[in-house]
Amino acid sequence: MSSHEAATRVLVLNSGSSSLKYQLLDMRDGSRLAVGLVERIGERTSALVHTPGASGGGGKRERTGRIADHEAALEAVAAELGRDGLGLDSPELAAIGHRVVHGGLRFSAPALIDDDVLAEIERLVPVAPLHNPANLTGIRTARALRPDLPQVAVFDTAFHTTMPEYAARYAIDTATADAHRIRRYGFHGTSHAYVSRRTAELLGRDPSEVNVIVLHLGNGASASAVEGGRCVDTSMGLTPLEGLVMGTRSGDIDPAVTFHLKRVAGMSVDEIDELLNKKSGLAGLCGDNDMREIQRRIDEGDERARLAFDIYIHRLKKYIGAYCAVLGRVDAVVFTAGVGENAAAVREAAVAGLETFGLAVDADRNAVRSGEPRIVSPDGARTAVAVVPTDEELEIARQTFALVGGDRTLIS
Repeated sequence: MSSHEAATRVLVLNSGSSSLKYQLLDMRDGSRLAVGLVERIGERTSALVHTPGASGGGGKRERTGRIADHEAALEAVAAELGRDGLGLDSPELAAIGHRVVHGGLRFSAPALIDDDVLAEIERLVPVAPLHNPANLTGIRTARALRPDLPQVAVFDTAFHTTMPEYAARYAIDTATADAHRIRRYGFHGTSHAYVSRRTAELLGRDPSEVNVIVLHLGNGASASAVEGGRCVDTSMGLTPLEGLVMGTRSGDIDPAVTFHLKRVAGMSVDEIDELLNKKSGLAGLCGDNDMREIQRRIDEGDERARLAFDIYIHRLKKYIGAYCAVLGRVDAVVFTAGVGENAAAVREAAVAGLETFGLAVDADRNAVRSGEPRIVSPDGARTAVAVVPTDEELEIARQTFALVGGDRTLIS
């Protein structure tokens, strides 16, 4: 077996400001060889949780103690992988794939990381100040440990670069917008790409033949209109704040609210930023951002929880209707991510009253909990309603492996 044939593993890294998530995947079948998380990097008591084996059969291992920085975190991860015979020095490791939140307009596909790519990611920090710096730290750390290994940046924004200009542009002065890179970029792109493709497979059709509305509903939430495998509109914009009601983010709001809060309430820009991103959405409306807890409160007759749910659903319906208009023909509306995959009440409420668009759910099918892609609409429905679990790590690994010369057909 040649070294090229042997190198079928990809390590996926998602680096946050004080955390490092990782998965090691075997690209022959997409199985997980290990998953883990390092939290509270740089704090007095850091924690690493490592689970070897595709199904966690090897037993979870946990360790606590200060992990000073991301370099120490990745070294700790390498040590844990090494205990399982999966070390970073393994000849079977083909590449490291990095999640990068913002790729701007330049990166419409994954990129093999070099100094020029790093510099461009850094130039985009002003439009992704919470995410790109942390992503850069993870990349630089991994490159220092394995400078000989191909490393690939996979961008959350890339899938949305196919949006036409009339969907991506804001209606503000063009010179100002261009000077400051103000436009709609969209996020959750790896999820939207993976789910839209898997939905086409579920329907037994080629992605190029299918129009899909993808609803990625987690603590962060976004919608996309996907026409023949290409994104033509999405709900998030310059930042992940625009669009749907989310766990702690407001989503769409009159921009003049910010002026009003500054002039009348005397709030600073940073205070308004924190309000809209961290103290709004479901949490701002009812004090909870966990849909399970909100459902429990609704069942007990809590009116604040009911109103929060109704606002959430109303915004969701508006986007479904808008994207039906954008696409013209919709073959499927698909729910994904934590809320989308698990909250049957959200799916039912989101399509209720939209029968004119051919949308409905079958109560029995919708109530089933499963980790598999499935249709929850009635037989013969004009538009399928589906639940497709997302797998952003597998999508990052797939794109990484394809770029470094692996066979894209090895996994679905």
